[in-house]
Amino acid sequence: MIRLAVRVARDRAEIALSELLELQPSGVEEVELDDGSIEYAVYGAPGELPSLPNLRAAVGPALVEISTREVADDWAERWKRFHHPITVSDPDGRPRLRVRPPWSEPDPGVALDVVIDPGQAFGTGAHPSTRLSLSLLVELAHRGLARGALCDVGCGSGVLAIAGARLGWTPVVAVDHESESVSATTANAAVNGVHVDVSGLDLRRQAPPRAPTMVANLLRPLLLDLAAALAASPGEEPPPRTLIASGLLHHEVDEVAGAFGERAGLHERRRCSDGEWSALLLSRNVGQETLATDH
Repeated sequence: MIRLAVRVARDRAEIALSELLELQPSGVEEVELDDGSIEYAVYGAPGELPSLPNLRAAVGPALVEISTREVADDWAERWKRFHHPITVSDPDGRPRLRVRPPWSEPDPGVALDVVIDPGQAFGTGAHPSTRLSLSLLVELAHRGLARGALCDVGCGSGVLAIAGARLGWTPVVAVDHESESVSATTANAAVNGVHVDVSGLDLRRQAPPRAPTMVANLLRPLLLDLAAALAASPGEEPPPRTLIASGLLHHEVDEVAGAFGERAGLHERRRCSDGEWSALLLSRNVGQETLATDH
């Protein structure tokens, strides 16, 4: 079995992934490297893998390096060792939500159990940016704000959309550019017994559905696109009341917070960090639902 790895610049990772999935629609493995770049890997027999010229053409200026190596034929089972359950507690320290792969057992001490099959193209919520988003969703639910519609922009495997549905938001809609994400979110929602209205959407060309609560775990360029897409025009639905924006490195937070404030009237109420990653909780000044600032 051969592992073919493509290392790309982080700021072009979302675009590179989109192009790679055209060549390898069954999915790719994603690894964040210490130098800040992203590595995407595919597995297969030598004749089954995309050709190097096609890879170079697809990834274009984002390409940093391509490498190949042989791996044991049991890789399809070994990758499961990297996916572990995570537990999210409420602000009082009580375990509220547990996200786990299907091969892990539920924890009876945690109120809400979410099962996510990561396939080989997604995670189960362990990435810091996803954990931060889950923590902020739990915090909103703890404050009694888990009501009305929720939109998950860039849903991936559906972790945030499904967690939102389990926490009490309804209806829940989710959008993603990749058809694999639409399929994965639909399947994972069914396993968890919740309904999520999932559809394909290219944020660079289309505005997402409006909802009072929105969560967007995306990279900086797409978050800036989202801020522009949420700019209210006469006759359009207003921007969300509350937005969780994650997927940011520390030095990117001020720029993105400023863009949402200027373009969509969504102002920073809280920022939180995990390692080098940060997330923002933003809201509009709407009646009593304004959230207290807490840096």
